[in-house]
Amino acid sequence: MERINTKWVAAAASIWIQSFSGATYTFAIYSSILKSSQSYDQSTLDFVSVFKDIGGTFGIISGFLYTAMTSKSRSGCGGPWVVVFVGLVQWFVGFFFIWASVVGLIAPPPVPVMCLFVFLAGHSLPFFNTANVVTAARNFSRYGGTAVGIMQGFLGLSGAILIQLYHAVCGGEGNPATFILLLAIVPTFVMFLTLPFVRVYETITTSDKKHLDGLSVISLIIAAYLMVIITVENVLGLSRSMQIFSFILVLLLLASPLFVAVRALREERQTLSSLDRPVLDTSALLDPPSSIIFPDGDHVVAEDSNILEAMSTVNFWLLFLAMLCGMGSGFATINNMRQIGESLRYSSVQLNSLVSLWSIWNFLGRFGAGYVSDIFLHKHSWPRPVFIAITLGVMAIGHIIVASGLQGSLYAGSVLIGMAYGSQWSLMPTITSEIFGIRHMGTIYFTISIAGPVGSYILSVKVIGYFYDKVASEDDNSCFGSQCFRTSFMIMASVALFGSLVACVLFFRTSKFYKNLVAKRNLK
Repeated sequence: MERINTKWVAAAASIWIQSFSGATYTFAIYSSILKSSQSYDQSTLDFVSVFKDIGGTFGIISGFLYTAMTSKSRSGCGGPWVVVFVGLVQWFVGFFFIWASVVGLIAPPPVPVMCLFVFLAGHSLPFFNTANVVTAARNFSRYGGTAVGIMQGFLGLSGAILIQLYHAVCGGEGNPATFILLLAIVPTFVMFLTLPFVRVYETITTSDKKHLDGLSVISLIIAAYLMVIITVENVLGLSRSMQIFSFILVLLLLASPLFVAVRALREERQTLSSLDRPVLDTSALLDPPSSIIFPDGDHVVAEDSNILEAMSTVNFWLLFLAMLCGMGSGFATINNMRQIGESLRYSSVQLNSLVSLWSIWNFLGRFGAGYVSDIFLHKHSWPRPVFIAITLGVMAIGHIIVASGLQGSLYAGSVLIGMAYGSQWSLMPTITSEIFGIRHMGTIYFTISIAGPVGSYILSVKVIGYFYDKVASEDDNSCFGSQCFRTSFMIMASVALFGSLVACVLFFRTSKFYKNLVAKRNLK
């Protein structure tokens, strides 16, 4: 059994958990039935959705729990699986009571109570993400950008995977209430089976890059397959039997990381059989980093900074502000995707496809930003913050395209916004681990992530909800036409552009630090 428990099996288990935990990105599927069943107007729906975002990024508790459960003093009686389990309980309770409210099993709860249910469902995500992302960063620390990108990428794909599950069970149009019940049951079962295998192995081998590339190829194949299925479903339609068959193929593809784990174990055994002892090296990130102070006086790294030490630096707040602009406008877009499509008279099938395709673009941003930033860091010593600046600039262009209201603008704009939004979720945690150290990464990472729902609240409720209700019909609170969201998205474009400028400041402040980091790793 001990030979089965390797970091590659842990990676495969984490991939499965990530692949079924992204219900946050499927809110547009059931937002309409939540709105109608609870008699909400658009501003109230946006207000409730913000608590999903708050829960999904409020990871301070999960960060502290992870640190406690993975400390050396608790070896043998804890581990990342405890963090996953705590998240799993919240997941089931949250989605079960949302479903019970929608179908009338319980009386329609007051808005604050519904906000609590939505918060619990969303608050499970930081526990899953902390356990899987931080464990991947520790297990594959020399290629942290790639490892984090893979984990975050599968989280991005999970929206499309969950929607494929929905179609396989309920057919094309389906019943959104049934989808909520599926969210409560199926991921709970999958995660409960896989959580015992998520463990920390703080060593690296020379074959890490090769096998991580194997996982990268698998993730790209799954993304390409899902994109083809979604496109065919949207253009030609799929029979019920084909929908079931296509989802079975998705499950088989998700099982393929186990083959990478088996191959890695076989190569490790061959290496061990030819040596007296294994050739293992401790990661540069796991070595206590020396304190580095540059002429501007900014304390870039203290020895594995805790949250208070990190918050005392300018770099922390620059990263926080950039994420407020990028994650905030991304959250606001996905939360209102269905309402934007309905205002432009998209069909239900088109809207479901749009949400599924968002998951693909989200994946490409999460995976691509981690992988590409690793290449440019190792080969050219490019600081990762430069990629935040670039992607937020791309996001601003996407917002402008959506604001135009032209035919197909929502599809084209969502490609750019989805990829740019996804990029933040792999760049930010990797930058956090590099600037502030890895020991308290979970706590610092999710503290910065709070910027997302803060920005989402401002942009969803105070901007999108306000301008939508201003032009909506007084009879049924509906609005049709490009004017419904044009002003809101022009404002969000300006916000994203401002975030890009903030990231440029962070880029210049950390350029010397990253050159030293690359030099240190090359000496290993």
